[in-house]
Amino acid sequence: MMKYTLLLFFLSFFVLGVKAQLKGASEYVVITSEKGKTRVKVDEKGELQVNVSPGDARKFKAAGMVRYSDFGARGDGKTDDIDAIAAAHAFANQNGLSVKADEGATYYVGGKERTAVIRTDTDFGTAAFIIDDTRVQNRNASVFTVTSGLLPFIPEPLSSLRRNQEKINVAFSAPCLISVTNAHVKRYIRFGLNQNNGSPQTDIFVVDRNGKVDMNAPIIWDFDQITDITALPINRDTLRITGGRFTTIANEATSEYTYYSRNIAIRRSNVIVDGLAHCVTGEGDHGAPYGGFINISDCAYVTVKNCIFTGHKTYSTIGAAGKPVSMGTYDISVNRAVNISFVNCSQTNDINDRTYWGIFGSNYCKNLLYDKCTLSRFDAHMGVANATIRNSTLGHMGINAIGSGILTVENSTINGRTLINLRSDYGSTWQGEFFIRNCVFVPEGGKPVSAALIGGSYSGEHDFGYTCYMPERITIENLRINDADHPEDYRGPAIFSNFNPQMTDDSYREKFPYVKTREVILKNVTTASGRSLRISDNPFMFKDVKMVVN
Repeated sequence: MMKYTLLLFFLSFFVLGVKAQLKGASEYVVITSEKGKTRVKVDEKGELQVNVSPGDARKFKAAGMVRYSDFGARGDGKTDDIDAIAAAHAFANQNGLSVKADEGATYYVGGKERTAVIRTDTDFGTAAFIIDDTRVQNRNASVFTVTSGLLPFIPEPLSSLRRNQEKINVAFSAPCLISVTNAHVKRYIRFGLNQNNGSPQTDIFVVDRNGKVDMNAPIIWDFDQITDITALPINRDTLRITGGRFTTIANEATSEYTYYSRNIAIRRSNVIVDGLAHCVTGEGDHGAPYGGFINISDCAYVTVKNCIFTGHKTYSTIGAAGKPVSMGTYDISVNRAVNISFVNCSQTNDINDRTYWGIFGSNYCKNLLYDKCTLSRFDAHMGVANATIRNSTLGHMGINAIGSGILTVENSTINGRTLINLRSDYGSTWQGEFFIRNCVFVPEGGKPVSAALIGGSYSGEHDFGYTCYMPERITIENLRINDADHPEDYRGPAIFSNFNPQMTDDSYREKFPYVKTREVILKNVTTASGRSLRISDNPFMFKDVKMVVN
């Protein structure tokens, strides 16, 4: 009885200590090294019991790696191999070994609740993975979770923080990603069909051992009170995940906001994902949305490169306002993360096909980068501090963002309705600057529309939980607007769309005033239509904007 009690205490302590790293029993593995064969079995609790024979253990350690077939994976595309896959990673994690998929294998992953934890370099190589979501025990259980052996902890209590604070008076054993919340203040109080009551004020930032804040990703809010704070140590070494051809057989669930997380969840800092491909099949006339096949959260310094993704079919449901709304569904998702880069990434379906939702969404992020990407959308929902899109082509959903700092778009082609859309559901706010250089804007992918460069909407009647800003300065250099195909009444492209059709004279009063752009700098802006650039369909609203034409 005492042995059982001690074991229960240990397991409770273990689960509490790593709750940010592991999800529960589906990831718990017991490893033994007894005589006999290497074998994998599942106990009555659903936990994996893995025995690795002493001989096999010596062989694996000498090779510095394990393969999925070493733990019984068939790779025939029919047998559910998730237990063997999870077992291989568990043993590799315990012994610091890399993992390699068997060349040419096809691993079937059924709907069982089982997550393989990756803590060492993993080469999926030429192997294929079929992830069957038609009958899933737990839609929230990732197929793979990339985690750190470094556990999160609560640092010495802080009573407050200030926007742009350069240092916190706490010493750390290693650089950390700090996540901080004030539950008594609500931000991002959403407006529109998906309206809500907002989210607790949240911030993330990186500190060094001495508590010095990385000012390339500064603190963006004042915290008069801190209700929760966590430090996530940043790994010094880089973990690499390479190759792999993944196919998701789409779920057939009711079209509701029951997001599926059958994915690769990255919860560790300093990770490179290289050469992965993800496809989707089996989408019908209904289905639940997805929260990102690559889902990056609570980490820093992650690069996803040379990867291919697939946009998900758009389904509709009834939103919070009681009206039909299209559901966001993603193949790439980033939340509470800093310094995340996508390099040379593309998608399998046409980036201008409106049948498919925009491929990328993010919340609470800093320093996001697209470089050499061809994707249907860039989107920052609940704010981004600093973002760069360069050498890229964006499709029908274009660039959607709210946030702060510097938004740079350069050497890129944008096919959205506007060049940059400031999301109206979050107040069309950007507290900082825009830099647009050497770009081509194709309004609505070439459809006959009245073009506008900066889009958004703001009535001044809704409290978003913060003061809303337009970018203080917008600099546009060497922009080509391909507006040859346009409506008959087209008067030429506008810099700003009509953000508030009601604001036509001084009699209009905003309950929550909008801080408008101070200056627009233009240099070498040309149009295919031959028509000149103008300020807006609502010139009164932007009458105080200083125009500098070089």
